Amino acid sequence: MPRILITGGAGFLGSHLCDRFIKEGYQVIAMDNLLTGNKENLAHLFPLPEFEYYHHDITKFVHVPGNLDYILHFASPASPIDYLKMPIQTLKVGALGTHNLLGLAKEKKARILVASTSEVYGDPLIHPQPEEYWGNVNPVGPRGVYDEAKRFLEAITMAYHNYHDVETRIIRIFNTYGSRMRTDDGRVLPAFFSQAIRGEGLTVFGDGSQSRSFCYVDDLVEGIYRLLLSDYHLPVNIGNPDEITIIDFAKEVLALVNNPDAHIIHKDLPVDDPKIRQPDISKAKEILGWEPTVTRAEGLRRTYEYFKEVVK
Repeated sequence: MPRILITGGAGFLGSHLCDRFIKEGYQVIAMDNLLTGNKENLAHLFPLPEFEYYHHDITKFVHVPGNLDYILHFASPASPIDYLKMPIQTLKVGALGTHNLLGLAKEKKARILVASTSEVYGDPLIHPQPEEYWGNVNPVGPRGVYDEAKRFLEAITMAYHNYHDVETRIIRIFNTYGSRMRTDDGRVLPAFFSQAIRGEGLTVFGDGSQSRSFCYVDDLVEGIYRLLLSDYHLPVNIGNPDEITIIDFAKEVLALVNNPDAHIIHKDLPVDDPKIRQPDISKAKEILGWEPTVTRAEGLRRTYEYFKEVVK
């Protein structure tokens, strides 16, 4: 039974990855300090003999006894509301945490996949964004703590690959949604669903003409699984290229939730907020044979069923 460590394992994506690798017959170790994660996301796995949970901050030395075949590094605050509130922790987990896990991968001779983000492209000047694009990032702006943490994560991962021959994989994740997202994490979809269900104003920043591309979590997990087991060590975009403006997305949520009290309100655009976001997934198609299969209409329907139960 192969053994895998998943950092950020109690978070939205991490918990879905724990489910997938349990299903695939792995011994799974979830590691999380619960800064933004929630153990309830893993409650159904605790009775299983093939599952372990370590409460640990990966910016401190990381020790895992026994053999280890794979590491998935998904620990990090990921929403603006979190990384703007915890800027130093965000930088530390991207730098010190990644360094610690690469050291662990080197010691255990394990393959490590690190979670980067479309935010490495910043406010892009190329559309859609291919992996070869170096980005347009403000390193001293409010979003820089997240963007630069992930850019450093990529750089040190490549350094360990080139200098220490560590088997590394790098995924650049575009906007993803699904069950287990926190209702208060501030990202577009949970904010819209929570506001619509409560009959509040859906907060659209600026005129809403900025675009995003939303990928359902099951599709993303499939892409991660294929990338981990592939032979490709350079960054790969995983996301859904079905682009939509934020104002149109708000209207889709309003139509789905159908709460007569819900409406759209506008606020000023945040500093350095990207105007466009769409992945070029040519590499994922060619190298992994991957592309998303869940339509936005179906993904939103499934996600709404979750949010109806958790929004108070």
